Amino acid sequence: MVSQFLFATGIENSNPTIEGGAYRQDELEKCGHYQHWKTDFDLVEQLGIRFLRYGPPIHKTFLGVGKYDWSFADETFRDLHQRDIVPIVDLCHFGVPSWIGNFQNPDFPALFAGYARAFAQRFPWVQLYTPVNEMYICAEFSALYGWWNEQLRSDQAFVNALKLIVKANILAMSAILEIRPDALFIQSESSEYFHAENPAAIKPAEIMNAKRFLSLDLNYGWRVDSEMYEYLMDNGMTRDEYHFYLGNNLKQYCIMGNDYYQTNEHRVSADGSTRGSGEVFGYTVITRQYHDRYRLPVMHTETNLWQGPNGDEAVNWFWKEWANVLRVRNDGVPIVGFTWYSLTDQVDWDSALRENNGTVNPLGLYDLNRQIRPVGQAYKQLISDWKQVLPTQSVCLQVPIIVPSESEQPWARQKKEEAKQARQNVANTVIKTNQSVQ
Repeated sequence: MVSQFLFATGIENSNPTIEGGAYRQDELEKCGHYQHWKTDFDLVEQLGIRFLRYGPPIHKTFLGVGKYDWSFADETFRDLHQRDIVPIVDLCHFGVPSWIGNFQNPDFPALFAGYARAFAQRFPWVQLYTPVNEMYICAEFSALYGWWNEQLRSDQAFVNALKLIVKANILAMSAILEIRPDALFIQSESSEYFHAENPAAIKPAEIMNAKRFLSLDLNYGWRVDSEMYEYLMDNGMTRDEYHFYLGNNLKQYCIMGNDYYQTNEHRVSADGSTRGSGEVFGYTVITRQYHDRYRLPVMHTETNLWQGPNGDEAVNWFWKEWANVLRVRNDGVPIVGFTWYSLTDQVDWDSALRENNGTVNPLGLYDLNRQIRPVGQAYKQLISDWKQVLPTQSVCLQVPIIVPSESEQPWARQKKEEAKQARQNVANTVIKTNQSVQ
């Protein structure tokens, strides 16, 4: 049973399509993971990291309804199990298989839930999941900005994508819980803030600051404010669809993951246009806003910065983010983990994956030759210094995290059975409540 702070990294597995669906930006391919996955897992161990945001490439694994190619996942997850690395399984990262099409497909939620259930059945020792990564960003970049996948640019397309993506996440959580009743879900979601640059910009900034919560509001069954309700209804969501989210709240199984980059804060002009503001409030202030809303344990699930000409730019940002994590923790927010994303450099994120240029982005703990960067050295030292100082499990989480090697121990089986019974008790209570109302 794990009781320490969740120091994590991730292996970038974004795979959206661009060019009208003709080309897929497969980051696992571009970053060399298919060829060097064993080396990549070696690097995780060398850093002293026990938790890895990682998932199989959905477009290569999910071949059709009930059809899966688990060959790569079998190899990689077997190896993670042997190393006792705890995966936080990232099942959908900005893309879907070509046969599904894109995030406008109304069949996507049910299809994805079937995929999630099949994964949980094949890898029953896996406990931690991020079913759909950055739900808000995925819908925004695909259906509002027109950059990925369906490449649409309208509020109606955005709302349609968002409601289907969040529904897919909820149905996947439910499906996984049927197989692994003590599963925990770490939502990795971008934490944003919009600053009005003059009085005329206050109203559009307020709307954007309400809109940024929509994915988590729907996912956690939070009643949106009246303006956002009208926005959803005006752009294609029905009352029945809205009530689906209110009635399928799995918040008690969730950890709120907040991603924060220098690009997450924005200046808003009077006409509603935005541009990057750089870090103004920072992770501490914005995370408190999200925590005050949802009252869930928190994990810092993504950050990075380019290693620039001085060689210390990423290191300095890393230490700033870590200081923010400690500030949040000292303020009483139950923060359970920190993540530098990703393990290696990435490719073409300078264009937000809109272009296939092959540009290497020096964002990783290691470069693409698998040589450690200064920020990797800094993270390794920080983990060594702090890993025994920040126990969080007994304080923040009621369900223990079971490492792979202990998944079949009698006590672990008992914990799973207790979680299953607790889930059944909740279901019985809901049934009785509904019957009494009727």
